[in-house]
Amino acid sequence: MKVSAVIPAFNEEARIGETVGALRSLAVVSEIVVVDDGSADGTAEAARDGGADVVIRLDKNSGKGEALRRGAQAAGGDIICLVDADLGGTATQFKLLLAPVLAGEADMTVGVLPRPRRKAGFGLVTGLAAFGIRALTGFKPSSPLSGQRVITREVFRQCGFGSGFGVEVGLTVECLRRGFRLLEVPVQMRHRETGRSLAGFRHRGRQFIQVARTLWQSFRKVRV
Repeated sequence: MKVSAVIPAFNEEARIGETVGALRSLAVVSEIVVVDDGSADGTAEAARDGGADVVIRLDKNSGKGEALRRGAQAAGGDIICLVDADLGGTATQFKLLLAPVLAGEADMTVGVLPRPRRKAGFGLVTGLAAFGIRALTGFKPSSPLSGQRVITREVFRQCGFGSGFGVEVGLTVECLRRGFRLLEVPVQMRHRETGRSLAGFRHRGRQFIQVARTLWQSFRKVRV
């Protein structure tokens, strides 16, 4: 089976090259697709220099869901890794997420990351996401917002990607509703940490709203 990695990236010039390089070191990954989501820096050039096979540049920032969709459409793999651009060298941990899918034991794996070294928020977004997923599907997730995932092409075909910061929640709900097998896997991946800052609180505020919107849309599908 061919494995493609899709990396949505927005202003990640400093980390994207290291992330691509880490994925390139995994023999099982045969293709790396980076989607530059309207960056104002040299993200696209850094991705190419790092060894990405395909770099797609969007004219404007369209959000994570759209960037993932464009990347998955361009990718040729039967299995698709969804990778955040700021993982750096810890992206090698995708070998742990790939193993169950390659073995036919899961249709989607979700990376459960270690606790952050610095507190970023108050857990409101995570709590909302976990509550909503459990209410809609009966599944109690350990890491409802994790963007580090491996999915089969069929999961992408049937479930697709939502918009904005609710993409992971929507993917989990749709995956479970359609009877696909989901497995959470502990990994030692690390994001760039920002701590509690004004910009961080603004980001999490937007995230809360978009996760709530995604859950509401999923609830309405049940009622229709």
